[in-house]
Amino acid sequence: MFVEHLPPQPIPLCVVLLVIVTASTDLVARRIPNRIVLGGLIVALLAQFWLFGLYKGGVAWLEGALVGFGLLLPFYLVRGMAAGDVKLMMTIGAWVGPVFALHIVLVALLIGGLWSVVVILKRGRSRDLMRLIRNPCARWLPGVAWTGGAWRAQTAPLGTLPYGVAIAGATIGVLFAAVY
Repeated sequence: MFVEHLPPQPIPLCVVLLVIVTASTDLVARRIPNRIVLGGLIVALLAQFWLFGLYKGGVAWLEGALVGFGLLLPFYLVRGMAAGDVKLMMTIGAWVGPVFALHIVLVALLIGGLWSVVVILKRGRSRDLMRLIRNPCARWLPGVAWTGGAWRAQTAPLGTLPYGVAIAGATIGVLFAAVY
């Protein structure tokens, strides 16, 4: 796999518990509570201090949190993801550090993207998806008619997913892959 070694315990155990709780909450309530995310950030900081010392632990916590937050923030800004998902990934990054956070985000985007396509196809919304992709890109594609800014009014949302589940699956998968 692409990850060198697993972070020391209790980090993997705590992260797995965090993502199971948040994925369950996201499935049932379709939200990730701030109290879980904030508690996870605080405990992650304390664990990083305990395991690596004040300076090294603080830097690992901050770098991981920034990577997790920064990589998913653009998706939130274009309304492709909820704020809770971004905050969850920030918390996971604070636990596992920047390298693991990067790998988890990449795998989560792959899982979430494939899951989205399957849901769209299952709902029979493939034409809406193609219109959503085609219209904004038409001005750069030769031979495709561009309808100007009117595409925004023509496209309805294709639905939402509890993306915390994709993040949880990616987190567990990346941590599991680091063991082997």
